[in-house]
Amino acid sequence: MKKVLAIIGPTGCGKTELSVKIAKRTGAEIISSDSMQIYKGMDIGTAKVTKEEMENVPHHMIDILSPSESFSVSDFCKEAKKKAEEIFKKGKPVVLVGGTGLYTDSFIKDIDFSEEGEKDLKLRAKLEDYAKQFGAEALFEKLREIDEKSAQTIHPNNVKRVIRAIEYYTLTGEPISLHNERTKSKPSPYDYVYIGLTRDREELYERIDKRVDLMMEKGLLGEVMTLYKMGLSKDHTSMQALGYKELFWYINGKATLEESVRILKRDSRRYAKRQLTWFGKNPDINWINLSSQPNGEERAMEILKSKNFI
Repeated sequence: MKKVLAIIGPTGCGKTELSVKIAKRTGAEIISSDSMQIYKGMDIGTAKVTKEEMENVPHHMIDILSPSESFSVSDFCKEAKKKAEEIFKKGKPVVLVGGTGLYTDSFIKDIDFSEEGEKDLKLRAKLEDYAKQFGAEALFEKLREIDEKSAQTIHPNNVKRVIRAIEYYTLTGEPISLHNERTKSKPSPYDYVYIGLTRDREELYERIDKRVDLMMEKGLLGEVMTLYKMGLSKDHTSMQALGYKELFWYINGKATLEESVRILKRDSRRYAKRQLTWFGKNPDINWINLSSQPNGEERAMEILKSKNFI
């Protein structure tokens, strides 16, 4: 059976370190499910694993794209599945590690988002024009009229996904939310185990604040400035990453550096809270609180043994 261990948790909780330790003990290779570590040149702000931290464990889905390129959950699943199959052929398990819950869950559950389904380019262009003329909110109202469930899960400003949902309904006559529900109920093709890392709220937030300070010391501003000089802007998917959009405000003269750093810390804490909310809905996760169980490695190995993963 194809074995996958998913190590998830909020930003700054210690996923990278544990994933390498577990991979070394199980002979696994690591696939990153972080939506921003796929981009080259975004090392400090995404807390990308370094060569030293990898400790000779093969890592995949890191540094594969230019930050000017867009990348969707559908793209991720397609590429990650290819990598996983290569690893399985070697007789090794996969450790999937990252804080992007949608990417992790979509891979594990083999969810089909219909990104590669039927397309109507004329309709798509028409909807894009509508959004430009009347705004994203007006387009979103069109979606709400035909697919209330999708409207509850898609952000009004995510014009690409709103258009895809309207397009799918127009072409098939059924809401894309219905299709996605059907897909979610499929059994996973993997023998999987979820391990979730967390910490007490106060300790987690303190770690996040210190992490931001360390990123600034390591040269995050210089990294963002380099990307800015390459012509990247807030309109690029990559520049929606924490640390980049906040420092763009400083570079563009919309905030002081001190204010940008304060906002980055605040936004990072809020992001961690959203991550915990997302993961909290998954009953499959075996949680380890590293505040009360500091030896997370041994606890993780116990969980894997109890699940007959090793």
